[in-house]
Amino acid sequence: MNFDEKLHRVVARQDELGAMLSTGKVEAKDFARLSKEFADLGPVVAAIQTLQKARAELADLDAILTDPAADQEMKTLAEDERRELGATLPKLEREVQLMLLPKDETDERNAILELRAGAGGDEAALFAAELFRMYQRYSDLHGWKFEILSLSENDLGGYKEASGTITGRGVFARLKFESGVHRVQRVPATEGSGRIHTSTATVAVLPEAEEVDVQIADKDLRIDVFRASGPGGQSVNTTDSAVRITHIPTGTVVQQQDEKSQHKNKAKALKVLRARLFEMKRLELENARSADRKGQVGTGDRSERIRTYNFPQGRVTDHRINLTLYNIDKVMDGGALDELVEALVSEDQAAKLAEMQ
Repeated sequence: MNFDEKLHRVVARQDELGAMLSTGKVEAKDFARLSKEFADLGPVVAAIQTLQKARAELADLDAILTDPAADQEMKTLAEDERRELGATLPKLEREVQLMLLPKDETDERNAILELRAGAGGDEAALFAAELFRMYQRYSDLHGWKFEILSLSENDLGGYKEASGTITGRGVFARLKFESGVHRVQRVPATEGSGRIHTSTATVAVLPEAEEVDVQIADKDLRIDVFRASGPGGQSVNTTDSAVRITHIPTGTVVQQQDEKSQHKNKAKALKVLRARLFEMKRLELENARSADRKGQVGTGDRSERIRTYNFPQGRVTDHRINLTLYNIDKVMDGGALDELVEALVSEDQAAKLAEMQ
């Protein structure tokens, strides 16, 4: 099916839905779904109509330019308009093409962010804490709600592990390419000789899952309770409120201890477990659909080194798209992170457009 045929089908589908909904004969169980589809097609159809209008105007201008009866002044005006329209048309076509790309159903979901210190000991934990705060500030700048789920600190204030939920519009769409190994190169505060060290932290961004997305049978869970502990292993709770849940079929383990209530810790742990299992299922389906795709953005595999933060040189490099920014302070403050996010989204869109050709 060529591009114009796709446009015709989209417009025809919206017309069909409009006719169905206006009759009032749609069954109640289908009404919400069809209404949403109709509403979602609205912006796409509007963009198609703008494109078609521009194409019609271009055809009119071409007719003037090839008309021997048209006077020279009119042809000059037509040439100017055609030049301007000729520059606009490809942008309108790309806009429509992007709107026609298959939608990732998880893009509009909230996300669960998980960070773990990797190689580098205390320095890795300090870096993980800085990354965690970077995403907190980034969330604030976008008007998203950031709620800490759990923190496991070391004695220096670094994070061995940390997790949080990020709630807002299009959260997962903007953060899904952050999953992977983040590398830092700098002189640690604990280093007396001034040598540059390399440390890592692992970031995982998971789409939040609902109970309907992942069915978890009680028989597949092993739930252990224990006393919560703080940095250095000291007890921070006098009751067995901490919860560790093991999903036996996959071996996935989630632990929560930040709440004083065992019930709340269990609810949080189940939320994270559900997100991890949903992400496993989502990636399996995605890999099956795009087994031959070799886009630069990568798979989001957590073993993949995706970005380097070089403090002595003040630069941040994303290795998947070979993009380097020389404003590391602004990136770590969350303000310049969008430059990387936008480039990754654009690269992913370009790869998907290429697949459609």
